[in-house]
Amino acid sequence: MWKIGAKEALLALSIDILVFTCLVSGEFPRAQNVTWTSTNFKTLLTWGPKPSENYSYTVEYSVVGQDREQNPHCIQSRETMCDLSASLSRLRDSYIAEVLSEPPRGAASDLVEFPHTPSPAFCPYQDTDIDRPDFTIVVGKDKRSVTLNVTDPPTALFDGNRQLSIRDVFADELQYRVSYRRHSSTGKKEYTSAGSVIELKKLDRGESYCFEVQAYVPSRKPGKQLGAQSQTQCSTGEKSFTDVYSVPVIAGGVLLILVIVSVGIVVAVVCLKRRRKAQETAKERDLL
Repeated sequence: MWKIGAKEALLALSIDILVFTCLVSGEFPRAQNVTWTSTNFKTLLTWGPKPSENYSYTVEYSVVGQDREQNPHCIQSRETMCDLSASLSRLRDSYIAEVLSEPPRGAASDLVEFPHTPSPAFCPYQDTDIDRPDFTIVVGKDKRSVTLNVTDPPTALFDGNRQLSIRDVFADELQYRVSYRRHSSTGKKEYTSAGSVIELKKLDRGESYCFEVQAYVPSRKPGKQLGAQSQTQCSTGEKSFTDVYSVPVIAGGVLLILVIVSVGIVVAVVCLKRRRKAQETAKERDLL
């Protein structure tokens, strides 16, 4: 019995030594599916799987071809996401990142190089997605024009304490593309504006129109030139009487009214004459 117990203890000790050796030697799983996710320059590096208690992740990044740097919030972390929005300050340059699998904080390893997984290249200026803008509608006094006041979407970037908009970043390269149609129609038209105040003219007087707006940066690579489309908004139709009915229809209506009134007058006069004649006839009979 003592011999069996010794063998079991020896086996358990061997397993513990093997596990300890694996941890110390740094045999950690590599990160998988390393991906960039970026909207309005809010740029996250994500990966998997969620680490066990035996290892952690460290992110290193750099402009392609230059020395790598580390983000202090993404060193020996148990997270599977690293916010690099403020770190990628050279917006027109291409970056590459690596996710290293390392021992957890406080643990040591005899590995010289840890398992690491590279990311695809990423250029903030070219690759970030642009979110949908908000806008308001003002109908012109002539009811044939509409002005759209577009709010430039804010970004995750700051100049001191001032938050930058996409207009601050893209400057004159930023345009807005408007798709619009009559409320009662499915056929769409498009208009591109260089500014954030967009005036659309020669619309049908008093007709309700529906609009959708999206950012447009033609200098960016195909597939990234257009931002997300805004929610659809429609103007209020305010047609006057003359907008609804044409001049011939109005003239015909007036003529019809005049005819009806004239007939009514004639009928009233005829009836009145007949009543008077009847009264005179009755008086003559009474005198007889």
